[in-house]
Amino acid sequence: MTETRYKQAIHPEMDAAATIKIRLKFLNKFGSFMALFLVFAFFAILNSKIATFTALETIVQQTVIVGVAAIGMTLVIISAGIDLSTGSIIAMGSVVVALLMKSFGLPPFWAAIGGIFAGAFWGFLNGFLITRLKVVPFIVTLGTLLIVRGFAKGLAGSMPINVEQTWLSDLLATLSPGQKWLLIPPGAWLMIILAGLVAGFLRYTPLGRHVFAIGSNEQTARLCGVAVEKVKLFVYSFAGAFSGLAGVMLMSYQEQGDPTGAVGMELDVIAAVVIGGGSLSGGEGSILGSMIGAIIMTIIRTGCQLNGWPTWVTQVVTGGVIVVAVAVDGLRHRKK
Repeated sequence: MTETRYKQAIHPEMDAAATIKIRLKFLNKFGSFMALFLVFAFFAILNSKIATFTALETIVQQTVIVGVAAIGMTLVIISAGIDLSTGSIIAMGSVVVALLMKSFGLPPFWAAIGGIFAGAFWGFLNGFLITRLKVVPFIVTLGTLLIVRGFAKGLAGSMPINVEQTWLSDLLATLSPGQKWLLIPPGAWLMIILAGLVAGFLRYTPLGRHVFAIGSNEQTARLCGVAVEKVKLFVYSFAGAFSGLAGVMLMSYQEQGDPTGAVGMELDVIAAVVIGGGSLSGGEGSILGSMIGAIIMTIIRTGCQLNGWPTWVTQVVTGGVIVVAVAVDGLRHRKK
């Protein structure tokens, strides 16, 4: 009898623990891909139209808004935080872009930069309140959810701000015959490039590793010399900037700045990160997983619409997916 078999015979719980560890590793690595396949297959069986090029193009267009915001939210959740103001900041970003273009005559590029900076400002405010007032992120961002939405409505006069068509409108527009070689809209390519850069940042930079360290054990990270408050301030500012960029994408998709837009989108963004393997307990998450989670959320909404299901059914299904994702996250941690 080999030494390994001897240990397994004497301590069978060691073999069980090793099996659980392998299963958890497999679930963490491929769980989001499996979920994507199952969700798409389910709706494809119900209605084959979801597999057409037109439907896939719509899925990509709608995924970009959630996906861009999910890039920033991934860092927040990895650091054991939460940001409920994301949807409001997205709406604010779209309003600021439209307002700068229509009322101040700024070129589209600088208007888009203004929308991103507006998002970064509100994200910085979230981080400042969390780190300085020592208030839990849930309460702070629940408050700023209402504050930012109120300011967005005030700036826009509670009405959508329509703008003239510019190259910003083409970011998520349906591809013309001469643009089919792009395969997906330019905004989707921008999301993919940014996702790759942020994934590299998280994996290969000291600051990225500090974000994981804080989420895993904040007190230990502090004792190891990590500037916890500064890192959190960066994380929430970073997330706000990406929510502002998602607002630019929303403005591109709707061709207007809408202060009432993106209502409840923060739930889709959070769900995308959790479905993609992010843990609400902190210390876990990946940009690739969050992108897959964003696609899953969009497929669910698109599939419900193609089947003619009423809005309330879509909301029930989406809410159920969020509950299942959080339950699976809790199960993973109990197994560990």
